[in-house]
Amino acid sequence: MSKGFTRAAAAALSRRGLLFGTGALLGAATLGGGSPAVARAAPYALDAFFTPSRTRAAVLSPSGGRIAVLEQLGTEDEPEGVIDIIQADDPEGARRRIQLGRIEAEAMEWGNDDRLLVRVAITDSTGARAAIGSNIRRPGIEFTSRRILSVSATTGDAVVMFQDQRQRLRHSLDMGRVIDLLPQDPDHVLMIAWERDGVLGLHRVNINDGRAERLERGSAGTFGWNTQNGVAVMRHDINSRGTVETVYGRAPGEQDWKMIRRTRVNDAPDFSWVGSTDRPGVVLVSARVEGEDVEAVRELDLASLSFGPPINAREGRDVLYGLRDSAGRYVGAAYYGQRLEYEFSEPALGAHHRALNRFFGDECDVHLSDIDTARNRFIAVVTGPREPGAWFFYDRTARAIVPIGAAQTMDVERLGPTETLAVRTRDGATIEAYLTAPPGAAPGPLVVLPHGGPEVRDTLAWDRQVQVLAAQGWWVLRPNFRGSGGYGLGFASQGWTRWGDRMQEDVEDAVAHAVALKGLDSGRIAIMGTSYGGYAALMGAVRRPELYKAAIGICGVYDLPDMMAWERREDDTPGQMIYEFWTRRIGDPEAAGPALETASPRRRAAEVSCPVFLVHGVEDPIVPVIQSRRMRDALRGAGKSVELFEVRDAGHADWPDATERDLMTRYVELLRQAFA
Repeated sequence: MSKGFTRAAAAALSRRGLLFGTGALLGAATLGGGSPAVARAAPYALDAFFTPSRTRAAVLSPSGGRIAVLEQLGTEDEPEGVIDIIQADDPEGARRRIQLGRIEAEAMEWGNDDRLLVRVAITDSTGARAAIGSNIRRPGIEFTSRRILSVSATTGDAVVMFQDQRQRLRHSLDMGRVIDLLPQDPDHVLMIAWERDGVLGLHRVNINDGRAERLERGSAGTFGWNTQNGVAVMRHDINSRGTVETVYGRAPGEQDWKMIRRTRVNDAPDFSWVGSTDRPGVVLVSARVEGEDVEAVRELDLASLSFGPPINAREGRDVLYGLRDSAGRYVGAAYYGQRLEYEFSEPALGAHHRALNRFFGDECDVHLSDIDTARNRFIAVVTGPREPGAWFFYDRTARAIVPIGAAQTMDVERLGPTETLAVRTRDGATIEAYLTAPPGAAPGPLVVLPHGGPEVRDTLAWDRQVQVLAAQGWWVLRPNFRGSGGYGLGFASQGWTRWGDRMQEDVEDAVAHAVALKGLDSGRIAIMGTSYGGYAALMGAVRRPELYKAAIGICGVYDLPDMMAWERREDDTPGQMIYEFWTRRIGDPEAAGPALETASPRRRAAEVSCPVFLVHGVEDPIVPVIQSRRMRDALRGAGKSVELFEVRDAGHADWPDATERDLMTRYVELLRQAFA
């Protein structure tokens, strides 16, 4: 039931390692997007936020000699993927371009010091399909095939991974996942690919000629492995419904897999792989063990399945991911404090990351994504409230930082700045909330945007939805209420069985704080959210009909007893685990039935007074669409204003940009009418 910041979202910005060395930016001046504008430009129109990302990746070769930038040019109908090669000792010099052809380039990383691994998606063109070996075509039906191309950065020649397995290429749509770059074996990587019977296989693939050999065959539910020195030591399986992940471990030399942990999918997990160590059978993971409040990086002995003590733990903050260099060596851990922060195994490195933050005005999250083997050259991925994503090259010896790519080019003066609020709640606790002002920061209406999960959290990272709303002249508030993740188990557990009261009270207290602090219009406030946020939006409309002038719920839960009955429908072990998880978080229907009914917006539809807009993916496996249908029917039966928009062939808020753009247009129109 999530829409918020998770470890996976942070890790998506990083490659194999995240490290930053001592360098030149101590005391550096703020970048801030250039000189202040003399006259303020108008905010962006809605469509400007849905421009396709141009830069898809910028990566540093293991030796640090070259930078490769993956760019997507052309149009949606006629895509064009290119790679620009930059000499790292002259990063502002001329770039050499490699043409990939009429394909959608999605991601890239170095396989060794010469060859680049590029994940591409191809949805049309017979010639393009022939180039990747696919013969999947049906009249009137569009398929997308994903492949990995191994491209020489020197000559531009390319081979398709699994090139020697024509039958596999012809019949498989997804062959685009690398799981280990094998730093000690520059000629091979490990990849996963589906067998003809639908079971996943683990393969060693030669990046020079694309030839592959299978090393491992998974079970019916296997979706991935982690490896140590090229040997599978951890396996990840998922249940048939896609809600529970089971992690197995196996020490080198062992034949049988042993269960390590089961975790719930779609919220921030409390267990994940970090990397290897120099001791066979001992790996690094992030985990929260019994009796500890925060999740931390620690060793795991795969023979005994015993955990070591926390490494670089931080009080009140769960680890996001572990940092590794290009050789796979651990150098620290990422946390979210005032912004993205690191606890380094070499403490002196912290000053230089803080200097980078100052360089970007202490407004952005600076993700350290690549480091060469000499620990001298780095790539930083920068995102922030007014930065959709940019890539920078930092040379420690040359004392230079150079922009090398951007997802979109947007003027910060036309976007809304964000500040962090410390909100005192009615019972004396303190929570964080993020308040985004519209460009110009004039007092006006407020849109409250509670996150999903609920055990995830909001951050200062780029949020398109927030900026679209701010561009309309509205303030946007995102509270990290008790029950949110990222602050340790103690903070999260304060929201358990408090749906509909304490968690809603925290949202209301954050609203009151923001209105008083900025002099906002208390007569023009609306609330919207996705997943748990959709629940919070509708429950807010129930609890405070005098406060909210509109409510928008996206893939939300609106009837807790019905949702618990739906979760209980599986009688297998993973299904029972999910039910027990929600029993602890929401409440036991047998012991707390009346309380769950009281905390259900559908059961209290008559108390809603504002217009309601509901959105739901018809194929949602996390929250069934029947939740929104029954909420609509209850509101209609009570004579309330409600509309339900069902997204066909879509799941839990995973629709494409075109659908999201159309929905945002609807949201904006509803809110304009409510604020009129």
